[in-house]
Amino acid sequence: MVLSTLDWVIIAFFLILFAAIGIFVSKQAGKDTKSFFLSSRNMPWWLLGVSMVATTFAADTPGLVTELVRTNGVSGNWVWWAMLLTGMLTVFFYARLWRKSGITTDLEFYELRYSGKTASFLRGFRAIYLGVIFNIITMAGVCLAGAKIANILLGISQEEMLLYASIIVVIYSTLGGLKGVLITDFIQFIIAMVGSIWATIYIVNIPEIGGIDNLLTNENVVDKLAFFPDFSNTEALITLLIIPLAVQWWSTWYPGAEPGGGGYIAQRMLAAKNEKHATWATLFFNVAHYAIRPWPWVVVGLASIVVFPNLDAISETFPSLTKQMQGHDVAYAAMMTYLPAGLIGIVLTSLIAAFMSTISTQLNWGSSYIVNDFYKRFLKPEATDKEQVLVGRISTVVLMLCAALFSFYLQSAADVFNLLLQIGAGTGLLFILRWFWSRINPYSEIAAMVISFLIAVFFFINGKLDTPLVTIAGHWQLVLGVVITTFGWIIVTLLTQPTDAKTLATFNALIFGDESKFKGFGNKTISFFCGVFGVYALLFSIGSFIYDNTLKGFVLLVITTVLGFIIYKLNKNYR
Repeated sequence: MVLSTLDWVIIAFFLILFAAIGIFVSKQAGKDTKSFFLSSRNMPWWLLGVSMVATTFAADTPGLVTELVRTNGVSGNWVWWAMLLTGMLTVFFYARLWRKSGITTDLEFYELRYSGKTASFLRGFRAIYLGVIFNIITMAGVCLAGAKIANILLGISQEEMLLYASIIVVIYSTLGGLKGVLITDFIQFIIAMVGSIWATIYIVNIPEIGGIDNLLTNENVVDKLAFFPDFSNTEALITLLIIPLAVQWWSTWYPGAEPGGGGYIAQRMLAAKNEKHATWATLFFNVAHYAIRPWPWVVVGLASIVVFPNLDAISETFPSLTKQMQGHDVAYAAMMTYLPAGLIGIVLTSLIAAFMSTISTQLNWGSSYIVNDFYKRFLKPEATDKEQVLVGRISTVVLMLCAALFSFYLQSAADVFNLLLQIGAGTGLLFILRWFWSRINPYSEIAAMVISFLIAVFFFINGKLDTPLVTIAGHWQLVLGVVITTFGWIIVTLLTQPTDAKTLATFNALIFGDESKFKGFGNKTISFFCGVFGVYALLFSIGSFIYDNTLKGFVLLVITTVLGFIIYKLNKNYR
């Protein structure tokens, strides 16, 4: 595809803008680690909330949604829609606790909650486990998606795309710290939403589709429209709905949907002005992420089935795609080739922005672990703030390089999604309970990480063998991982000693004060269920309007409004 001069001007303008923001805030960001990693803890809820949404809109996200729609229909999205429960749990039970802790990274939690050398080891080990290994896998998936988009829309190779993108994103990530990331996230979110919605409207009306009515009645699409799996199809029901809602949401650790909060979501909660801002930021994120943003991608995914009914159709149209880069996830980028000059520039800018937003956040988050929880904690405790910022910037470059290289060993967005789920399978319940159950100790966490990782590695290697050692469907692999890991860490917990009473008392005093751990549990529970059903109602309200079911759309919208009002009344007086 050949871009017009207008497209290149639009892309260049925003790339220069993003770099300029990093340079502009670099002086303030480089003062100390709290400025670089937490933006001095004075960020408002709306900026943090938008940043959370922008970060989870990665270059691979539209491709993942498109792949799910093409393979399992709209209801295939329940594999990630179910994570809303995880998000709402964080909003009403954990956001305030994280902000009260006053720590710099969520890994400091380990030496706040636990004691002894095992607590220190756990903090350092998890800094490398999450900040390096897990982080590189996540970014590699995003790099692969970006490379596929660039190959189709720009006609450049994976090597070229990663070289150009890495240089730009590393520049403003290393200069601006979290504040630079937050500001660019805000701009990128606006571009992304405008671009995706405008592109969807245009694509639906191209001659090959012929409007929304023709799309919804197309023979290739009609059986893909249902919000829920076919209840008469036992396998689809178990795979797409029952396991995600009954098992996955509370038992797995996934970036952006960590049970009890964590990762870059915790980083933004820790950067909030106060506990109230941390709570509302996380609530805004869950509403936008699960209810508002998915529909443009879903509709484009449906449209792609009409234009490219199978993978052969995509391969024939784009013969330059290598075998590794082929897959249903490239259908989103393939549909973007139908856009006119100017609009393709905006959409491509939004996809570049999505790539940069996610990668910059992962780099800042990962480097914060390396600096605060490994370098300063174990290698050089006396390191000055300036030195720590320098190490953070160096680690940012190294992480980006490793992620770019690892992207050549991956194949699709769904592969990365499933791999990350399997690695975190069985650890979720521990992260939910550790704030409240005093028996949990460092050995519990170490056992959970080691067991889940070994199981994930086994299934990953087993799946690559010409003759697998065992043949188990992917969803049952997840369940098996959850069961083994959960039982494993619980047994270890009961066989080992809890953290000493003094550390627990100090932790409880800081987090809960003189109040009971379970104070306000009733209101929080009501808010949780109102949040879950309210967001799902909004999600399906928007879908109903798109499907031209106006009455159903309005009824669901009223339900969302009522539940939102209840949440506001229950939480408005919290400071």
